[in-house]
Amino acid sequence: MWIPTEEEKIGVVISSFRSPVCQALVLEVGETVQILEKCEGWYRGFSTRKPSVKGIFPTGYVHLKKSTVTNRGLCETVVPLEDPIITETTSTLQEWAVLWKQLYVKHKVDLFHKLRHVMNELMDLRRQLIQGHLAQDQTREIKRHITVRLDWGNEHLGLDLVPRKEFEMVDPDQISISELYKMHVSSRHCGQQSTTQGDGTRQRHGDSCRVPVSHHLFINLKSFTYNSISEDADVLFFLYDTREAKQISEKFMVRLNKNGGPKNPEKVDRLCALFTDLSSKDLKRDLYIVAQVIRTGRMLLNDSKKGPPHVQYRRPYGCAVLAMTDVFHTITDLKEEKDFVLKIYTCNNENEWFQIHENIIRKSNTKYSAPSTNYGLIISLQLLRGELEQIRRENQAVFSRALALTRKLGFPDVILPGDIRNDLYLTLERGEFERGGKSVQKNIEVTVYVLYADGDTLKDCISLGSGEPNTSEHRSFVLYHNNSPRWSEMVKLPIPIDRFRGSHLRFEFRHCSTKDKGEKKLFGFAFTPLMREDGTTLSDENHELYVYKCDENATFSNQGLYLSMPCCKEDFNSCPNLPANLPFQRSPKETFWVSTLLCSTKLTQNVDLLALLNWKAHPDRVLDILGRLRQISGEEIVKFLRDVLDTLFCLLDDNTDKYGPLVFQSLVFIINLLRDSRFYHFRPVMDSYIQNHFAGALAYKELIRCLKWYMDRSAEVVRQDHIQEAMRALEYLFKFIVQSRILYSRATCGMEEEQFRANIQELFQSIRFVLSLDSRSSETLVFTQAALLNSFPDIFDELLQMFTVQEVAEYVRGTLGSMPSTVDIGQSMDVVKLQSIARTVESRLFYFPESRSILLPVVLHHIHLHLRQQRELLICSGILASIFSIIKTSAMESSVQEEVEMMVESLLDVLLQTLLSIMSKSQAVETSRGQRCPQCTAEITGEYVSCLLSLLRQMSELHFHHLLNNFHSKEELKEFLLKIFCVFRNLMKLTIFPRDWSVMRLLTSHIILVTTQFLSPALHKNFSEADFDFKVWNSFFSLTVLYINQPSLQLEPLTQAKRKKILDKHGDMRVMMGYELFSMWQKLGENKPHFIPGMMGPFLGVTLVPQTEVRNIMIPIFHDMMDWEQRKNGNFKQVEAELMDKLDSMVSDGKGDDNHRELFSLLTQLFGPYPSLLEKIEQETWRETSISLVTSVTRLMERLLDYRDCIKGEEGENKKISGSVNLMNFYKSEVNKEDMYIRYIHKLCDLHLQAEDFTEAAFTLLLYWELLQWEDRALRDFLHYPSQSEWQRKENLSRKILHYFNKGKCWEYGISLCRELAFQYEALYDYQSLSWIRKMEAAYYDNIIEQQRVEPEFFRMGFYGRKFPFFLRNKEFVCRGYDYERLEDFQQRMLGEFPQAIAMQHPNQPDDTILQSDAQYLQIYAVTPVSDITDAPQLERVPERIKSFYRINNVNRFHYDRPFHKGPKDRENEFRLGPRP
Repeated sequence: MWIPTEEEKIGVVISSFRSPVCQALVLEVGETVQILEKCEGWYRGFSTRKPSVKGIFPTGYVHLKKSTVTNRGLCETVVPLEDPIITETTSTLQEWAVLWKQLYVKHKVDLFHKLRHVMNELMDLRRQLIQGHLAQDQTREIKRHITVRLDWGNEHLGLDLVPRKEFEMVDPDQISISELYKMHVSSRHCGQQSTTQGDGTRQRHGDSCRVPVSHHLFINLKSFTYNSISEDADVLFFLYDTREAKQISEKFMVRLNKNGGPKNPEKVDRLCALFTDLSSKDLKRDLYIVAQVIRTGRMLLNDSKKGPPHVQYRRPYGCAVLAMTDVFHTITDLKEEKDFVLKIYTCNNENEWFQIHENIIRKSNTKYSAPSTNYGLIISLQLLRGELEQIRRENQAVFSRALALTRKLGFPDVILPGDIRNDLYLTLERGEFERGGKSVQKNIEVTVYVLYADGDTLKDCISLGSGEPNTSEHRSFVLYHNNSPRWSEMVKLPIPIDRFRGSHLRFEFRHCSTKDKGEKKLFGFAFTPLMREDGTTLSDENHELYVYKCDENATFSNQGLYLSMPCCKEDFNSCPNLPANLPFQRSPKETFWVSTLLCSTKLTQNVDLLALLNWKAHPDRVLDILGRLRQISGEEIVKFLRDVLDTLFCLLDDNTDKYGPLVFQSLVFIINLLRDSRFYHFRPVMDSYIQNHFAGALAYKELIRCLKWYMDRSAEVVRQDHIQEAMRALEYLFKFIVQSRILYSRATCGMEEEQFRANIQELFQSIRFVLSLDSRSSETLVFTQAALLNSFPDIFDELLQMFTVQEVAEYVRGTLGSMPSTVDIGQSMDVVKLQSIARTVESRLFYFPESRSILLPVVLHHIHLHLRQQRELLICSGILASIFSIIKTSAMESSVQEEVEMMVESLLDVLLQTLLSIMSKSQAVETSRGQRCPQCTAEITGEYVSCLLSLLRQMSELHFHHLLNNFHSKEELKEFLLKIFCVFRNLMKLTIFPRDWSVMRLLTSHIILVTTQFLSPALHKNFSEADFDFKVWNSFFSLTVLYINQPSLQLEPLTQAKRKKILDKHGDMRVMMGYELFSMWQKLGENKPHFIPGMMGPFLGVTLVPQTEVRNIMIPIFHDMMDWEQRKNGNFKQVEAELMDKLDSMVSDGKGDDNHRELFSLLTQLFGPYPSLLEKIEQETWRETSISLVTSVTRLMERLLDYRDCIKGEEGENKKISGSVNLMNFYKSEVNKEDMYIRYIHKLCDLHLQAEDFTEAAFTLLLYWELLQWEDRALRDFLHYPSQSEWQRKENLSRKILHYFNKGKCWEYGISLCRELAFQYEALYDYQSLSWIRKMEAAYYDNIIEQQRVEPEFFRMGFYGRKFPFFLRNKEFVCRGYDYERLEDFQQRMLGEFPQAIAMQHPNQPDDTILQSDAQYLQIYAVTPVSDITDAPQLERVPERIKSFYRINNVNRFHYDRPFHKGPKDRENEFRLGPRP
């Protein structure tokens, strides 16, 4: 028993199913089926591809999917519960599959293979989404890739563009038209945009900076195949900038054993690092990856005598480099990982070791040696982009491999608030040491210690490179026999902040003997404290340190012994009273150089910053210290942001009058510092400080006072830099003011509330004062006003904490209202003003209905002024788009109706006027093909069209009623209707929206239809009967005709699924507009004759729409037109003429339309069987006349279609000429339409000229020449002829014909025309022209005698069979061949023009089977002309050259030969022959 299913509603076919079982459904893999009932292992349902075919299928062939069911029962709707993008991908792939196969058939091989690749990618991405094992960011990235590929495929296959938001299709009914338009635009260019969409941090308006994006380089050491060392080795990787000749990153260190593998077995396949915080500027530098190899073993690699084997030395071995430009050229995709091989070069002279990488980069071949083999380092590289935490989430597999984070030296371009660092980078630069009585130079090793104030060595505070644990001491590599070693070896000292003060560095120098004992003898040391007495750390520079003598017996247990001594020259100069007996003696000829670089968020090297933080120690210097705050580095300030702010407000509380202005200036400086892109991420730190740590309860009074003082002085001060800076800092100044007031209110239970409100009121008065100043004569004042307007919208949220929405809205309205009009300010200030209004509309304040009612009038006022003056249209459209988006979102609120009413009154008329202006400018620019004006681009037109549509869509019947009733006169209403009808017509004529914007185009058509239905009653009510206005009614009818003929509304070419989707959503809008057209036509009454026959052509165009209901609607209208024409004139001449003109233009101009062959059948439906027009006129008295009309029209259509097929197709010239002659004769002989006859004369002439048949072109023009008379009657301009007299036109035509006869070498025919012209010139005494024409006539006679002309061949052609066009079918012609063209060439040419034709091999007359066959038969054979000249004796004296012309021209008879077959012999009479077969 079949039971309706409850849960099992939808499924996907997992295996194809075909069965002989009755009622079984045929299913293919991948089809979606909807299940209706189930019964014992079987389902009953239908495939979504063919919903009308229902059947049964086994349950095992279907994979069920979760779904939601609405409207359960016979008309239930089932929607699968899955990610919408998965559903879209599935349906799109199914649609593409059909088109993909067609690409193969059409031989579009390139697109075929590309599409197959994209479809495979989409299936893989879809599979990953369905599995659901992805992180949130990975899912977002997968969706981005899917949408990019879907849009690419749809664009290349000519399918519709899909508007999306957050990678999902949007419902057009839920958003405004303006927002939908922007989605279409963004989807059009989403390839690059979608990559970054949503990834970057959204910034506030007014922040001109853009947060830089960090890059990170992943490096993985796969193997070290240089196996000739046979000793342990350290490989140190770092990034090097050749342009600045400095290392820019920390080192990544890998310890390898003598076999080339990792020394630590746990690190197999884990020798990888990530060089972080590379900016876009870094990637553009001349960067290299440098790899230094330091071996650990004997002093000399191949000399076992140099030192005992148990003593190990760190010795330089080799170096490798890799240019990052090569890496970037190889790695095209950010996710791509590529392998590289680095050759290891050895140094020829260890004295050059410190710059071996530079020598390799400069290719100084004499200073290094290349390896004998290709062995070296094999590394893989990958470039990653984005925040480090995001990369960690997206590349968990990479980070799970004990990844060593290798940071950039110094701070990155973006300093993050949580980035706590305290690293001191120490570089052992070089040394100068004495020989010490030795015969050879020393092998010097430097040992570095970090010691605390108590003398203890700090544990694990030295790092030679990331990837290896820290150590407590560091031993430098040894340069062999070198008393002036240059190491340039960098180490990192990650010293804890609490141990930094009081700590110092000690450097011990030892000579490494290579004798048998291999001793390392201490001979000296140097030291330096990390922090100076004033609290600042060691400066970032080279430090020349004193070297003190000592030996192995020296003890350093009491570090105070040497710390009291000067460590360097600066230290010596600052200690004039040194004791005479020092515990250690300085070696005056020995010096040691180191350099340091501090990267700390807790320590500072700036004296001024320390003085500010410790201001209480020197209160008399506070004013000087505050004045020098601007000179402190921004990095230093943001590191101590909270401490600096606490100090400033502490100073403000200490003495407001004395320190107030300077504290205010300092606060403004710090706030503006955070606008820098490098410190943008510290804005949350500032916000957190204001909310959680700020304690200045009284600060708001001084901040308001200073801010007001600055604004009030803006009209007086010449230099206003400090005022502009204060305006830019307005947002955070208000945050401090509001938070300070909140703290004060809490502490005092709301005291001085009225005073605070009064202060804010006065402050806003000052703001309005600044904005109301005339800035046209002061550029500095313009910048001040611009800075204020840019920052003004940022204070709304702060004000909402202290005031109600209505109060804040009143403040804002007063401020916006104080801005001068567009006439009184310059363009740049005008832009800033509108940008401020735009941000006001986008602010949170505008989303409250109670604030919108206050702000909307002033916003609309400014927009109205700008639209009236056509200024800053793009910004205005953006403001309107935001307003419509908010109103659409708030559509359920009662206040929206009033807001829409307000917008209709203020904007509708000016929007129409603006659109008309933009469209006219756009058309003018396109016509002139000049440079496109920025105001006339398609973008701005689309913006305003979407704004108009958004407004019309929001209007209800009540709004239209109020609108139409508010016009003061019918003239105003007429002007409005003409404007809106004109805009609607332009929307359909101009390509505002691209062809693939189907959603946008359909929605536009729907809104036009609804608006027209609302406006048509007003048209009938106000402009009918006595008040009839032809212009308005004609505009309406033109609109309806254009609307019904829109390509986007023609549903017949669409697929069934797409057609059903459109019909379900909008219905057939052509039919709806057709009924509106019919209704208004009936309401015309006695005024119908005004549109006869003018609207005959447009209405005929409507009947060509392949929609039966639309045609049936038009039949009564045609009957009406014929009836009124019969009443008025007693005939249909005007209707017939208009109808034929329209048919001719539609057929001739129908470029690219494949349905013209159906035109005849459409007219048959119109004039044929019921419910046809003939049926409707059956009882009319003028039936015979109408039948005559139908006959003429159908005969014209047959010839027009043949002509169109010839002209538009790839046909030969002869066929085109024959079609033109056929149609031309019809217009002359059958319908007597002289203008159309003349038109086709010139078309035929053009065809002859294209074929270089100049004589035929001249004879063709003679047909028009014969219609003209030698009279002075004025003629209008026609075709390419200007307005002129009939005499002038005939003269000009005569000269053109003579020119063509001359080019065709038929001078004999031109002579008579020369005589005709000469007679006319002589009658007018125009002797100059007469002389010219006589000379031409003489020249013609000369040409006849002197020039050689070729005698052509003549051929008879027969066109037999019904497949030939009407004008050739079963007809015979004699054709003149080209010069030197023989029969075989002519046959080949004709068969080329008729490739489907069969050549007949005999000249016999064909029988009826051939004449009536559905084929094409060509019969071609040569003929000889028979001259009509019979008086031979008189021609004896005529030259042969002249006789030959008359022998082959003006010939009407030809003869030809054909074979004669004898009949059978008569045996009774041998002289008699039987009949021929």
